[in-house]
Amino acid sequence: MSAKTLLKGLLAYQAWANDELLETLAGLDPSRGAAERHAAIRLMNHIHVVSRIFAAHLEGVAHGYAGDNAPDPPEPHVLRANLVEVDRWYLDHLETISEQALAEPIAFTFTDGDKGCMT
Repeated sequence: MSAKTLLKGLLAYQAWANDELLETLAGLDPSRGAAERHAAIRLMNHIHVVSRIFAAHLEGVAHGYAGDNAPDPPEPHVLRANLVEVDRWYLDHLETISEQALAEPIAFTFTDGDKGCMT
């Protein structure tokens, strides 16, 4: 199985899981289990922000984020739309990148200044 085939399956599953979870979070009563709901939304927003940051690294452009989350995450329906958009970006990007380019390491800097390399 090629790397692209494997990644396509993983990214499609991630998109499905993100959408299902955010749909469920959007349907929860905000007054019940407010702390747990907020924590779940913050975790999903972290996933969104990091996905955007790494997409920028893949494109070789600045991402504009100062950290890996936002102090006040958006409402679940907004976050759901944001995740659908970024998940679609990854699936579309995978269709346009060559196996050779996919295998090239990409050096980057984390938001805290540490160095990293995507392989």
